[in-house]
Amino acid sequence: MDSEAFSLFDERGHRLYLSPDERSAFKAAAKAQGDRETRTFCHLLTYTGCRISEALETTPQRIDWQEQAIMFRTLKKRGKKAATTYRAVPLPAEFLDELDFIHHLRDKNRIPAKQPLWSWHRATAWRKVKGIMTAADIEGAQATAKGLRHGFGVAHALNKTPLPLLQRWMGHSKQETTAIYMQAVGEEARQLAGAVW
Repeated sequence: MDSEAFSLFDERGHRLYLSPDERSAFKAAAKAQGDRETRTFCHLLTYTGCRISEALETTPQRIDWQEQAIMFRTLKKRGKKAATTYRAVPLPAEFLDELDFIHHLRDKNRIPAKQPLWSWHRATAWRKVKGIMTAADIEGAQATAKGLRHGFGVAHALNKTPLPLLQRWMGHSKQETTAIYMQAVGEEARQLAGAVW
């Protein structure tokens, strides 16, 4: 099982995922601040549930305009026997337009096809995400890039996205890892419990 998804709670019982309201607040805070590159980076994390390292590898050639999707190299599958694998994650059309406008993705004279959209180090990207979390008034164990990733998984579980599809989008090698998101949480848990109260 991938070590990143053993639990949705830390050892003190604190939530490690962003709730739907927190995800919306994060997205709004990213949109409201002035740095357009930070905004697109944070929105990419929100829309795809990708890892920071995967987002930092994004280049214009990784955008599939026909399928309205982004291709991520699955970084967790490393080792002697692991082959390079890619996964396609769909993106909203309006976000693709925003990416194109800000990063000039279709203008081959402005940005080379293999040049990453964000030239930051991982620590810089982490600080930028943390800054948006602060601007959105999100505090606690869930206020991280991994909290965004887990929030993506939980949101899709609550929306009843089929497990194999969510597994593919998240780049998990084992379905058991993805199944952690299928636990009833938050509002759905209250609804299910309330049905028998």
